[in-house]
Amino acid sequence: MKITRRVKKILSGYESDNPGTKANLARILMHGRLGGTGRLVILPVDQGFEHGPARSFAPNPPAYSPLYHWQLAIDAGLSAFAAPLGLIENGASSFAGAVPTILKVNSANSLFGDNDAPTQAITAGVEDALRLGCCAIGYTIYPGSENAYEMIEDLRELTLEAKSVGLAVVVWSYPRGAYVSKEGETALDIVAYAAHMAALAGAHIIKVKLPSGKLELEAARKVYDDYQIPLNSQTERIAHIVQSVFEGRRIVVFSGGGKKGIESLYDDARCIRDGGGNGSIIGRNTFQRPKADAMTMLNKLINIYKDKE
Repeated sequence: MKITRRVKKILSGYESDNPGTKANLARILMHGRLGGTGRLVILPVDQGFEHGPARSFAPNPPAYSPLYHWQLAIDAGLSAFAAPLGLIENGASSFAGAVPTILKVNSANSLFGDNDAPTQAITAGVEDALRLGCCAIGYTIYPGSENAYEMIEDLRELTLEAKSVGLAVVVWSYPRGAYVSKEGETALDIVAYAAHMAALAGAHIIKVKLPSGKLELEAARKVYDDYQIPLNSQTERIAHIVQSVFEGRRIVVFSGGGKKGIESLYDDARCIRDGGGNGSIIGRNTFQRPKADAMTMLNKLINIYKDKE
C-alpha cells in the first residue's frame, strides 16, 4: 500500500504518535473508494444502544443482523465501520481484515432519562479492540453535561492506553446537558468548542454534528461579531469547525443525524467538502434504507467527496 501525499500530510499533524498509531490511521485513510484522498465515509452502527432495536432497524429489517452492516460497509467501499462490542464480535472472524473497524467503547441508552447530566457507560476497552483487530477505539463526550468532567477523565485514561499500544482514538463530541440549550447543541460556537475540546483531549478523529448559524454564548457572540467570523453559509461554518481543530491538523467528520431527505444529505456533503471537512459518518441515513437505495446514496456521496459531483 503506497501512502499518498495527501495522507502523508494528514499523518504529519500527529507529531507525538508512534508508528503503530499512524499505521492504523493510514489503514482508515487509505481504505475503500476514498482511499488516499484524505476524505472519509464511515458507517457507525451504535444506534441500537441509543434508541433500541425497533427504532433503529425496523425501517429496514435485514439490518437487525450485525452481518448486514459489515457487508454493507464492505460492498460500498467505505473507509471504516464503527460499532459497539457485541456487533463487532459478531462478524470479526468472518470479515477479519475486510474493512477497518472502530470499537465504540461507551454507549448511552434512552431508558436513562437524566437530561441535565447525560453520560455513557463504558462497555468495552482497549484489550477488546486489540483482540478484535480494530484500528481505533471510539468514545463519546457530552460537553455541557453535569457529568462532562468525569467523561473527559475516563477518556484521558482510555486515550493513554490506546495510544500506548498503537490504536487511534475517535471522539464523538456532542454538546448536551444542563449547560447547553437544545438549540445550542448545534450552535456554531458550541460545536466549534466541542470539536476543539476533543482535539485538546488527544483525539485523532473528531465527530461532531453539523453546525447551525446560531450562537449560544453571549461572550462568544461578541467575539464572532467583533472579528466578523463568517457563519451565514454551511460551508463557512464547516470551515470554522476545521479551523477550530488546530487549523485542520486533526481529522474532523460530521454526523448525518436522523433520517432525512436524500438531497439534504448530498447538500451537506458538498458543504463539508467545500468547507475543508474530512467527510461524513452516517448511520441511520444509511442502514434504515433498503440496501439498494443505501448503495446508490453512498455511491453518490463518495463521488461528491471525489469532486465528481
